[in-house]
Amino acid sequence: MSNFPAAGVYTVDAAHSRLGFVARHLVVSKVRGNFTQFEGTVTIGDTPETSSVSATAQAASITTNNDMRDGHLQSADFLDASNHPQITFVSTSVSQKAGNEYALTGDLTIRGVTKSVTFDLEFTGAGESMQPGVSVAGFEARTEIDRRDFGVNFEGVLENGTAVVSHKIVLELEVELASQAA
Repeated sequence: MSNFPAAGVYTVDAAHSRLGFVARHLVVSKVRGNFTQFEGTVTIGDTPETSSVSATAQAASITTNNDMRDGHLQSADFLDASNHPQITFVSTSVSQKAGNEYALTGDLTIRGVTKSVTFDLEFTGAGESMQPGVSVAGFEARTEIDRRDFGVNFEGVLENGTAVVSHKIVLELEVELASQAA
């Protein structure tokens, strides 16, 4: 397997991709969720270093399979989706670490606050789509952020001092890209 897909412009195939997150609840369990509405464009350059990513998720599309919690996550306590409807990521650099592993750095914007983050990125493979003339490529990425860095300052605590929601949030992406048809 090649260490990177062929050069070209690719779009995120949302039906075969996941933009997810993990947060600790009451220190003891993990709550997993994802965004159901997102899009992105990846330009693969002749080298990884000349490649770029631009992606947008709709904040109101957050889901954890619990309507009450999802409504709270959309509220001003967390994403403030009515005032900040989009979460965006625009890459600033890609560099190879080893084999199919890369560092993807870019500007992540949540609640109107932009911070540089670096994802551990793995190229998982490339091949032909079921649609003639279209190539596909797969990537997985992971990073950890402190939600307070993005103005997500909800500090619910129990009487014993236990945090309701962790400050650390793990972002997990599994992305299938499709080349533009020839």
